[in-house]
Amino acid sequence: MSTTPASSFKPLTRAEISYLVAHDFPDGSVVNLGIGMPTQVSDYLPKDREILLHSENGILGMGGAAVGDEIDLDLINASRTPVTLLKGASITEHTISFAMMRGGHLDYSVLGGFQVASNGDLANWITSGPDAIAAIGGAMDLAIGARNVIVMMEHVAKDQTPKLMQKCTYPLTGAGVVDQIYTDLAIIDVTSQGFEVRAMIEGLSMEILQQKTGAPLRASAKLSVIRRNAQGNPVYG
Repeated sequence: MSTTPASSFKPLTRAEISYLVAHDFPDGSVVNLGIGMPTQVSDYLPKDREILLHSENGILGMGGAAVGDEIDLDLINASRTPVTLLKGASITEHTISFAMMRGGHLDYSVLGGFQVASNGDLANWITSGPDAIAAIGGAMDLAIGARNVIVMMEHVAKDQTPKLMQKCTYPLTGAGVVDQIYTDLAIIDVTSQGFEVRAMIEGLSMEILQQKTGAPLRASAKLSVIRRNAQGNPVYG
């Protein structure tokens, strides 16, 4: 049994999680980036792939974050961050945008999460805290409408309780909707047998990862290690 100390691994930053997600989309994907951490994914998309980004506030063909003279405060993403547009992009009003989401036209939806259950249930719109603010937005539509749902999140909450659980304790956004989870410790697929670890950060053991997870884990037959390359970017496989 492993005795790897917790100090022997370095969790991924939010930017590094975004980099991993961005580089896992196949060429030609149509992708929605949800509010919060997912919006950072647009800054790390590989230049040699055509990834068409959709934003629920009515953009198809969204580029990365705007800087300097590019900033137009009338052109923002779902997180209200100024963004750029790709050549040929279109802007629509909400009914058309939500029709894209609900009509099965998205290959991937990338969402933040408070909790994910081992059967793919997602809770990401409200907690049970006394000051919790309900913010469902388009999350239900994105969770149900996309062909693949990716959740980006820290592996544990601020109080170190697991966010990957046997059963969600917060109100659900969608039941059985999550396909993959990217955390600061691992990449996990949701299968019919529960959570399957596809990759985990260098220096981390399955034993410690299991201690930080509220449901059983099993390692993929092709389990990879996430390492930082010479440029400092996380890679695996």
